[in-house]
Amino acid sequence: MHIFQRFSAYATQSSENRDSYTYVIVGAGSAGCVLTNRLSEDPDNSVLLLEAGPKDTFLGSKRLLWKIHMPAALVYNLCDDKYNWYYQTTPQKHMDNRVMYWPRGRVWGGSSSLNAMVYIRGHAEDYNRWEREGAIGWDYEHCLPYFKKAQTHELGPNLYRGGSGPLHVTRGKTNHPLHRAFIEAGQQAGYPFTDDMNGFQQEGFGWMDMTIHKGQRWSTASAYLRPALARQNVSAEDQTLVTKILFEGTKAVGVEYIKNGQKKKVFAKKEVILSGGSINSPQLLMLSGIGDAKDLAKLGIPVVCHLPGVGQNLQDHLEVYIQQQCTKPITLYSAQKPIRMVQIGLEWLWKFTGEGATSHLESGGFIRSGPGVTHPDLQFHFLPSQVIDHGRVAPKLEGYQVHIGSMRGTSVGWLKLKSADPKDHPILDPNYLSTASDVWEFRQCVKLTREIFAQKAFDEFRGPEIRPGDNVQSDDEIDAFIRQKADSAYHPSCTCKMGQPSDVAAVVDPETKVIGVQNLRVVDASIMPSVVSGNLNAPTIMIAEKAADIIKGLPSLHELNIPVYQPKNLNSQR
Repeated sequence: MHIFQRFSAYATQSSENRDSYTYVIVGAGSAGCVLTNRLSEDPDNSVLLLEAGPKDTFLGSKRLLWKIHMPAALVYNLCDDKYNWYYQTTPQKHMDNRVMYWPRGRVWGGSSSLNAMVYIRGHAEDYNRWEREGAIGWDYEHCLPYFKKAQTHELGPNLYRGGSGPLHVTRGKTNHPLHRAFIEAGQQAGYPFTDDMNGFQQEGFGWMDMTIHKGQRWSTASAYLRPALARQNVSAEDQTLVTKILFEGTKAVGVEYIKNGQKKKVFAKKEVILSGGSINSPQLLMLSGIGDAKDLAKLGIPVVCHLPGVGQNLQDHLEVYIQQQCTKPITLYSAQKPIRMVQIGLEWLWKFTGEGATSHLESGGFIRSGPGVTHPDLQFHFLPSQVIDHGRVAPKLEGYQVHIGSMRGTSVGWLKLKSADPKDHPILDPNYLSTASDVWEFRQCVKLTREIFAQKAFDEFRGPEIRPGDNVQSDDEIDAFIRQKADSAYHPSCTCKMGQPSDVAAVVDPETKVIGVQNLRVVDASIMPSVVSGNLNAPTIMIAEKAADIIKGLPSLHELNIPVYQPKNLNSQR
């Protein structure tokens, strides 16, 4: 049955003869696609998924939308607004008043269709911290099984890896000499090697996992949504902007949306679930009357529930690129020449192989910024190329770089509505580098990266430093460089914090239910109590897997006494 026929087939299921589904899910991103799949496993549930952006395929062909599905083409999606909300922050007063660019996915798959395909879970202690912060039942022992449930790792299942989930995860295939040099240099600098930074030991340098399958980006649209669309009880709409949650008193009963210029309503027999992400979910809550009552009143929005935590607690990872000129022509500089790009593209289109079949972020590392730090708080991504201005400026020479940033910064920001118009982007203030400890950690980022690039493993490749450059040496000069050049790592989170109902800053409880109202949940990266030590796509998928069991009324999966690496001596940083 065609998807739009299915949409009509469920249109008269309620006694009031109105469009209704068991669940209405807002946002077809990293969480929404997972929920659509898992909640529709029960044929008695009807699920409607609404996405503001377009589909991630054209007439069913991934090749025709190659910019999304070719792993090496990822920067193209960051540079325009076709699949991208294209957000901008307020001027950042601790970063020379720079306005920061925040790309976010607006397409089936959400940001998993735009991201760098790095699969990193974070550290076990991140989830134990969540429980201490009020997210009871979200410690590592209750989260690890859902990482595994989601995953099929090409190296096979073990205590930490899954072997039968929808999300295919692979290791890089290029074995590039600069990746090998980076991993070796990390060990020469005194850090350990780790064979799986998502397993027993995050700390150290090693090969990274990627959400790439058979040479193609493996987004949640590919992993979860596309299989679910074969079911008779699933409908998914694209180009559909949800503008308001509909309430009867404090009970969510449906949503209002705009499609093809027309305003429509659809109703949920059980629940409305927001999976719009860390910007869209709090924005929709506030547009619907859930948020700080004073702020809503100023915009003339009727208050359904005073919940001052909505849009607060905004956390993101900041990162900086340290770049070195390469003395050998082995970087991706030549791959970005027009003729070579055509060759790479044709090979990928024909066979899904070659340099187009990887994001090239194949090695990385996690280290501790100083003595006394209990688990890694700095993360490296290594790239045998340069990225300039989010990929919007082409490199001019052979070079390689690391992206490095602090994982648990203490600067916290907020987002608020600009107006009551759903089409207006909210005001975003991440408040970067507002604490002395964050400034110190970024100073360490520069110094420790320079130390690694100075190791013997890079001797045959090392040319002059491109960025920051030899003229940047003192702490003041490094601080100025960070203010001028650091950028978002694209990890906004925590704006609908999960916690106990007694916590005035909490927005959802540990069951993912919005506090103070009924039949409404938020399931996405916004409900993290605090940002994890790593990339956000894998944790967001885990959150949705675990939330699906909660919604179904199933007991949480649970694995006891999983070993986790501990540094032998906290008196030393390495």
